Amino acid sequence: MSFLGYVRPDGSVGIRNHVLVIPGGLISSKICGFVTGAKTIITADVGSGRTKKDRETIARVLIGLGRNPNVAGVIVHDVSYGSGYPELKPELIASRIAETGKPVEHISSRAYPDSLQVIQRGITVARQMVRDASKARRELVDDSHLFVAVKCGRSDTTSGLAGNPVLGYFIDKVVAAGGTALFGETTEVIGAEHILAKNTVNKQVAAALLKAVHVVEERARSCGEDIRTINPVPSNIAGGITTLEEKSLGAIAKAGTYPIQGVLKYGEIPKGKGLYFVDNWMTQLSIFPGYAAAGATLLFFQLGGGGMLEDTLLSPSPAVTSPLVWTTANYRTYQVAGESIDFYSGAVINGKESIEEAGERLYALVTDIASGTVTKTETLNHTDPIQMYLQDAPY
Repeated sequence: MSFLGYVRPDGSVGIRNHVLVIPGGLISSKICGFVTGAKTIITADVGSGRTKKDRETIARVLIGLGRNPNVAGVIVHDVSYGSGYPELKPELIASRIAETGKPVEHISSRAYPDSLQVIQRGITVARQMVRDASKARRELVDDSHLFVAVKCGRSDTTSGLAGNPVLGYFIDKVVAAGGTALFGETTEVIGAEHILAKNTVNKQVAAALLKAVHVVEERARSCGEDIRTINPVPSNIAGGITTLEEKSLGAIAKAGTYPIQGVLKYGEIPKGKGLYFVDNWMTQLSIFPGYAAAGATLLFFQLGGGGMLEDTLLSPSPAVTSPLVWTTANYRTYQVAGESIDFYSGAVINGKESIEEAGERLYALVTDIASGTVTKTETLNHTDPIQMYLQDAPY
């Protein structure tokens, strides 16, 4: 198959055409409130009171979001508590994004007497950027330009039986076509990490994956928690999962079968195509912005239900730049939240559809979404705050 995407100056291909205003905060939110087509993030992670390592992570996320192929142009301003740190210098962030060839405007507050004039300038620039971006036309491209990332949550028995295996089949098709796919949730692979380590391209990648698991386990122990005894969590148990290994084996099915090319840091852009493991945190407010910063243009949340879902989903992508596709194999979840679920694979469980048939159906849906059809939660005018994966204590 193929899809209609926006070809960027660096050769990457976007499936959306946003203007991004960063960092988040009052200035950005006011600019985006006035200008249709401009987006920003909402976060308290601005760098103040953080270690150098964590500031580097924040910078990596901001730069990565700006470089994401779904972004046509970027405005970077310096009205932020973290802008004085070397790692978060607006000039540095702007220059790194500009390497892609897309238009980037750095608005320095030093040129204006107050923030209101910064906002005014930002609105003027954003309006022009949106108009310029609207002149771009989608072009037919092959599926090697697909860049997807996956997560599962509220896992139950349907997740391991159908939801994740169908997603895994889809991931295999993306990788086979020459595309790129990311998966992660380090705490959620514990109990099956040895299987993933065997499915890596070399011993170095296997060692990096096992090290990531070891580090997160030791960090939990230092806080008095043993992940191997607190997982599965109550919602998983309510959904029929009985052991840590049972949960993890179901979770890794969403990654498909292709060898893992490397282990990435949170928000790190992969150097090549194929399947990558990301050492990240499982919460959706953190994992999806990190995936988008790594370059993913389309995100997936495979939802179980975990015996707890009682209402519809009003959760669009917190990644801002990249839309979110909700999938489930749980019939009850689909009935309750059908107006927000994009794809249902529960027919696999009752034998009316094979994993391969459902996977092909998902692939067809994705090429449609990649060509411009909005996901169900893209219709919501709401953005949740993001939580970057910062690992050091604030000070």
